[in-house]
Amino acid sequence: MARTTERSKGPIRVGVLFSETGVTSTIGRSQLQGTLLAIDEINGAGGVDGREILPITFDAQSSPPRYAALAEHLITRDKVNVIFGCYMSSSRKAVLPVIEKWNKLLFYPTLYEGFEFSNNIIYTGAAPNQNSVQLAEFMTANFGSRVYLIGSDYIYPYESNRIMGDLVLQRPGSEKLAERYVPLDAAPADFDAIMRDIRSQQPNFIFSTVVGDSTAMLYSAYAQAGFDPKTMPIASLTTSEAEISQMGWDVAAGHYTSAPYFQSLDSENNRGALARLRRRFGDECVPNLCWEAAYFQMHMFANAMRHSEGDEIAQIMPQLLGSEFEAPQGRVRIDASNHHTCLYPRIGRAEATGQFKIVREARRPVHPDPYMVTHSLGDWTAKLEEQL
Repeated sequence: MARTTERSKGPIRVGVLFSETGVTSTIGRSQLQGTLLAIDEINGAGGVDGREILPITFDAQSSPPRYAALAEHLITRDKVNVIFGCYMSSSRKAVLPVIEKWNKLLFYPTLYEGFEFSNNIIYTGAAPNQNSVQLAEFMTANFGSRVYLIGSDYIYPYESNRIMGDLVLQRPGSEKLAERYVPLDAAPADFDAIMRDIRSQQPNFIFSTVVGDSTAMLYSAYAQAGFDPKTMPIASLTTSEAEISQMGWDVAAGHYTSAPYFQSLDSENNRGALARLRRRFGDECVPNLCWEAAYFQMHMFANAMRHSEGDEIAQIMPQLLGSEFEAPQGRVRIDASNHHTCLYPRIGRAEATGQFKIVREARRPVHPDPYMVTHSLGDWTAKLEEQL
C-alpha cells in the first residue's frame, strides 16, 4: 500500500530535461510534449493516489554540459528523485554520472547504440537488436549489401555505424564503401563532397545516423544530386516524421526508417493518443518514435508509483521492472534484467504525404539485447510490400 505520511500527500516533483532549442530541438520539443501530455492525462484522472505530478522543466539547449549541470540542479535544488530526459547519447552520457552519484532515476526515451547498463536508468527507446538488426536484414535482402555510412560526429553514429557495418558484412558479397561524418551543426556544403563520393561509388543503399537539423540537409543534398530512392535509398534509425516535416515530404519520399513506432500505426490506442495530443498542442507537435517513448514512460512511472511505498529509487524500481503498459506501438514491458524495454520493430517507407507506410513489422515484441549477445534477424510477419 502507498504510504500515508504527510510527504506522500504532496505533489510528486519530477525533472523534465529536453532541448527546446538548438540543433536537436525538433525532437526535443516532441519529447517534452509527449511527457506533458502523459502528465496531463495522469493528473486529469486523479493523479497518483490523489497526488499531482508536478514537472520541473528546463531547456538543455542541445548541450551535453548543460544537461549535466541542469540534472545536478534538479536533484540538489529542486529535490527531484526522477528525471525524464535526454536525446543524444552524448547528453545521456553527461547526465549518467550525476544520476549515479546521487542515486536518482533517469528515464531515457530515445533509441541508442546499446552496450550500456545502469541501475539508475530505464531505457525506453530501441536497442540495436530492435532496429539495426531488422534494418540491415531488410535493406540487404531488398537492395544489396554494398553500404555507404554517413553520421553526425558524436558517439551514437560512431557506434551505430560500427554495428550496422558488422551486420551488413555478414552477407555474401557485402562491402562497407565509406564511413563519413559531419558536424552536429553541419552546413549544406558539408554534404557536397559526400554526394560526389556516393555518385562515384554507387552503393546499394546509404545508412544515415545524421541527427537534428543536419538530417534535412542530407536528404536535400541527395535529392539535388538526382539520386533515385527506388534503386539507392537512404536507410535510417533517426529520420522520423519530425525530420521529414523539416525537409519537405517530397524530399523524404521513398526512403526507409526502422523504428518501433510510426504515426501511421492503425490502432485504436494510437489514434486516441494522437487525438489527445492534437487537442493539447494543436499542430505544433510532430509525433515520432521519441515522442511515443516519452509519452508511455511517464505512464509507466505513474503506475509504478501507485504501487510504491515511497518516492526513492529503491522503492520505485521493483515496481517498474517487469511492468507493462499498452503504449501506442503495442503492449510494452520493462525487462527486469537489463532495464531496457520490449518493443515492436517496424520498417517504414516515407511517403509523399509526410507519413510512413509500414512495410514490415514484428509479429510480437522483441526482447531487448543491448549487448547483442544473442540476436537474430527478427521475428517478422509476412507483411512485406510486393513492389518496393
